[in-house]
Amino acid sequence: MIPFDFDYYQPASIQKAVEWFQLLHKRGKNPMYYAGGTEIITWARTNSIHPGAVIDLKAIPECHVMEIQNDKLVIGACVSLSALSTANLFPLLSETAQGVADQTARNKITLGGNIAGKIHFREAVLPLLLANSKVIIAGIQGVKEASIHQVFTQQLRLEPDEFLVQTVTDRSYLSSPYVHYKKRQIGKIGYPLVTIAALKKNNRIHTAYSGVCSFPFRSFEIEQVFNESSIPLAVRIEQAMSKLPAPVITNAEGSAAYRKFVLKQTMADAIQTLERG
Repeated sequence: MIPFDFDYYQPASIQKAVEWFQLLHKRGKNPMYYAGGTEIITWARTNSIHPGAVIDLKAIPECHVMEIQNDKLVIGACVSLSALSTANLFPLLSETAQGVADQTARNKITLGGNIAGKIHFREAVLPLLLANSKVIIAGIQGVKEASIHQVFTQQLRLEPDEFLVQTVTDRSYLSSPYVHYKKRQIGKIGYPLVTIAALKKNNRIHTAYSGVCSFPFRSFEIEQVFNESSIPLAVRIEQAMSKLPAPVITNAEGSAAYRKFVLKQTMADAIQTLERG
């Protein structure tokens, strides 16, 4: 149960959502946008956030699109992870989404909610980073398109008045050879130690990671090392480990030392599989 009251709004258009945000902000309501709402509910129950108003984006048609448009895959921010997996228009994204939480939770968790969340895994962003996807963002200044690399650095960096409307991915990435590994300490239960998503495009391997550091990431420096095929794989992996963007985390799932061990093994599996393909 959420231990405080708040106002609820469900606009039917992008323009109306932004207008409501402006008005509620002027009234001192500390408004928040939400798509799936699972994480916001969790934080609110623990008194970690206190919005005076929430703006539900699920009635906005553009946020529910999931189709190919002019050789681009367009996915609305309010599309659930379950719907993504079922449609399977971008197999790597579908497989990654299917590994998030359990089926009941995936029915509620949305693509936008997962990407914009505060929990450090946010795995759904990994295929989008690999595919150099674009994002459509709405705010007081209007609707704009940007590279995901411009707005996602450790987390989705939007202005308070902005929200994610859609992701746009070039169709050529949808059929690229890929691998996805999610390593847990025990079976298929609990948070992961390491998640790696990787694909091969134009004979080059691209990799992205979650669970390793305190944020999901793609490292172009690591990719440069991995694509030096004249160097033995074991040497490449050691070099890649030195280029991680932040310290490897220690948490209830495993120590940094154990996580590094798992990461190295998983890197080897990913590179070997894609180099053979």
